[in-house]
Amino acid sequence: PILAPALVARSVEGPITTTKLSYPPLREMASRRVLLGLLALPAAAVGTVSSLTFDVAAAKNRPVSKVITLLKDMMKQLEKEAEEDEEIYDKMACWCETNDKEKTKAIADAQARIEDLTTKIEELTAAS
Repeated sequence: PILAPALVARSVEGPITTTKLSYPPLREMASRRVLLGLLALPAAAVGTVSSLTFDVAAAKNRPVSKVITLLKDMMKQLEKEAEEDEEIYDKMACWCETNDKEKTKAIADAQARIEDLTTKIEELTAAS
């Protein structure tokens, strides 16, 4: 325990004597204060119960809730657009394959026709 400095006390009839006073430990005092504070808390909270309720409408109007809602809506929109893009890509890939085959065949046919016409032109030029 923490001891107080010696106090001087003079008795009416006798000589001067010293007395030591002791105080309770600091931990004990701190724990008493905390205990008193905790006991006073429920009494103070009784009048404020209505302010501790959860308001759904107010929660929807909070900026963070608005941002979360906005992000969820954006995710739905992105998923929808991704599906549409995938369908368009599949159609485009199919068109590209089909078109590539057709164009490659058309080019080969045209080159063969050019060779035939070139040969015919040379024959006719030589005959004239």
